[in-house]
Amino acid sequence: MPDLNDAKHLYIQENFNRITLTATEINAKEFDNCIFEACNFSESTFLNCKFYECKFINCNLSMIQVNGSSFFDVIFDECKAIGINWTKASWPRIKLCSPFRFNKCVLNHSSFLGLGLKEVVMIECKAKEVDFRDADCTEANFSYTDFANSFFGKTILTKADFSEAINYNIDIFNNVLSKAKFSLPEAVNLLNCMDIELVD
Repeated sequence: MPDLNDAKHLYIQENFNRITLTATEINAKEFDNCIFEACNFSESTFLNCKFYECKFINCNLSMIQVNGSSFFDVIFDECKAIGINWTKASWPRIKLCSPFRFNKCVLNHSSFLGLGLKEVVMIECKAKEVDFRDADCTEANFSYTDFANSFFGKTILTKADFSEAINYNIDIFNNVLSKAKFSLPEAVNLLNCMDIELVD
């Protein structure tokens, strides 16, 4: 099995299974088409690393640091990724499509503040107290995700799909919602920002 503590810099099509590296610094590593399964990297730091077309499956990534690291077409399946400040990663100056997708992940207390997340996928996730302010989430797929106490402000949500999503609180006057998709009855939450009274 590959050893992330060795002197090797580049890993191509490697499989990392059940590795535990908590509160560890992983510096300047490059991963191309790698799979991480059932790994525990909680509270570790990925410093100036690069991830290309990688997949994380059932991993614990809670409280990791991603300082200076870059991501391209990375998939997270059923991962625990709590408390990550994604703004510390290396983002291209030109806002392209989102570099990652999340399926059935726990993303609570994370920050995507001001990031380019066009076409980002967050399906069946728990995204409680997550910061999406000033982010570009054009054509995002947020279906079946729980957004309890998450923050939306000046967020671009054009054509975003909130089908079957729950607990979102989005000010329709302070966000861009053109052609966004919502499901009833949860869509009634969009009226919370208005000074009106709903009656049966």
